[in-house]
Amino acid sequence: MAFKTLATLLSIVATLQVSNAAVIKRVTCSTGQVTANAACCALFPIIDDIQTNLFDGGECGEEVHESLRLTFHDAIGIGSNGGGGADGSMIIFEDIETNFHANLGVDEIVDAQKPFIAKHNITPGDFIQLAGAIGVSNCPGAPQLNVFIGRAPATAPAPDLTVPEPFDSVDSILARFADAGNFSPQEVVALLASHTVAAADHVDPTIPGTPFDSTPEIFDTQFFIETQLRGTSFPGTAGNQGEVMSPLKGEIRLQSDSELARDSRTACEWQSFVNNQAKIQSAFKAAFAKMTILGHQASDLIDCSDVVPVPKANTKAATFPAGLSNADVEQACATTPFPTLGTDPGPVTSVAPVPPS
Repeated sequence: MAFKTLATLLSIVATLQVSNAAVIKRVTCSTGQVTANAACCALFPIIDDIQTNLFDGGECGEEVHESLRLTFHDAIGIGSNGGGGADGSMIIFEDIETNFHANLGVDEIVDAQKPFIAKHNITPGDFIQLAGAIGVSNCPGAPQLNVFIGRAPATAPAPDLTVPEPFDSVDSILARFADAGNFSPQEVVALLASHTVAAADHVDPTIPGTPFDSTPEIFDTQFFIETQLRGTSFPGTAGNQGEVMSPLKGEIRLQSDSELARDSRTACEWQSFVNNQAKIQSAFKAAFAKMTILGHQASDLIDCSDVVPVPKANTKAATFPAGLSNADVEQACATTPFPTLGTDPGPVTSVAPVPPS
């Protein structure tokens, strides 16, 4: 009886394996890489090109930060006042959209990406989202982001005032995200995990490349810790619109990040990311997947997510920067204490700017 049961189970497993193999077909491209859809084969030469010539051989540096920023600025251009979402309008209508105040500095990465679009047979909307996902894969600790292709070129620019500004109120920011794609406050917090690998060039133009946390080359939870520490000084000049004091020399803090970290609608969600690498990965991956297809139906696009390299892991536990501790936390979540963390050894942390390419 036991033998017959085992034989039956093995037969079922074999049948399931054959069925799964039939469902998940794999295609070997002319380049030797394997993917689930032949249409995705065209992306491998593009990926090789941008990793070498845009991302400096696969670094998590300035062009990655700017490419990730561009994915959002292009996609969020949609809502009740018009706009096509993630359609490449930021590049196609560069002369219009890069002059919007919220897009200050975006022209630099637009101009860096345009030659790759001209070289390869890909629409601007597809390229922007591909470059963002591939760039993030260079950052240890990041999730493997989704990539979809098949977006038609934009036919009109996005309207102004679709991109939230760092001096906007929490009410305004949450309303803008809700209007753009029915994003919840929790999803807004998840999208802001992008600031863990980000730097500001134009909030304080006297100090370009100023990071939002102490580890801008790693996709980790330090951003969610350091935004909740008491601000003590400005990294450059004071009085810049959209900037508030930060806790570390060389680190910049946006007013919007500070207020979202302390608002009753978002504070507990913000705090929940602290030292929770699994959550920052899963939540950002899901929010990015939703953002990257704004203006489109997923069923109309081709899923090429398996072309994205698996990022290296980040195994370091979150800590307070040297010289700081729980005593420096401005507790904002009313229901859950701030996690207990260790403190890095050494003198008080000073954050270096992100070097230009």
